[in-house]
Amino acid sequence: MSSQFTIKTNHGDITVSLYDDTPLHKENFEKLVSDKYYDGIRFHRVIEGFMIQTGDPLSRNDDMRERHGTGGPDYRIPAEIKHPNTKGSLAAARDNNPQKASSGSQFYINQADNNFLDGEYTVFGMVTDGLDVVDAIAAVEKDFNDNPLKPVTIETIEVTAS
Repeated sequence: MSSQFTIKTNHGDITVSLYDDTPLHKENFEKLVSDKYYDGIRFHRVIEGFMIQTGDPLSRNDDMRERHGTGGPDYRIPAEIKHPNTKGSLAAARDNNPQKASSGSQFYINQADNNFLDGEYTVFGMVTDGLDVVDAIAAVEKDFNDNPLKPVTIETIEVTAS
């Protein structure tokens, strides 16, 4: 692992390191961070004991609430499935496609060991600090779609080591 980032949220900071052996996902994340793509995006799907998900630009707008989870850039990233979905791992979300290609921007952080996801999603990093913040986000009050009632927002993501 080499690249390290701090995800600054309105609930605290989460520090993640990216794996070198998932270069397509690593480079995509680095580019989106440098473009400030994630600034103001919300965690739109949080399930306590499972995971927290973010990365949908539609989540910036409460009027688009029913579509949260469907947005992102118009490309997918080829699967690089190598690591398990352990507690604290950072993984790319995806739609149901036979190549298991990842969303261009959406990702989730596992709040538990979710080995039933192994072999299905690309894990491309690990939380190195801030698991307490992941737990706090997972515990917020949500609606019937697991979307937080009060916005849980990424203020910015900063490069802390490259």
